[in-house]
Amino acid sequence: MLLPSIFRDDLFDDDFMDFPPMRGFSKENTLMKTDAKETENGYQLSMDLPGFKKEDVKMQLKEGVLNIEATTSTSNDEKDDEGKYIRRERFQGTCQRSFFVGKDVKQEDIKAKFEDGVLHLEVPKKEETKQIPEKHTITIE
Repeated sequence: MLLPSIFRDDLFDDDFMDFPPMRGFSKENTLMKTDAKETENGYQLSMDLPGFKKEDVKMQLKEGVLNIEATTSTSNDEKDDEGKYIRRERFQGTCQRSFFVGKDVKQEDIKAKFEDGVLHLEVPKKEETKQIPEKHTITIE
């Protein structure tokens, strides 16, 4: 289709302009890049959060899903000698990722450290307890 997409920022996202180097690069793909490594005892995650501070990052564990959200805002105001704006720019953004870590993992089991714009997480492996289904049988006489 040769019409630009109204749902994305990429106006050149059509079959005619399908250049391989441009395909797949968008703002949505550049935030919260995560490296996951499996260890003997768990998982190590390293998540890139450039421009964010430790205070901007919130984590929550609910029903076995670890939710990570980062929010930031900036404001650059420049005025001339008379106090009139010559430039005024603002930015506010939020990004979020979720990982299923298992229903048996507790919040206190997860270790987190934020350093140089990278969030480091250690999530332990927990064996999920398998429930044995109850047998409902009717005795035959």
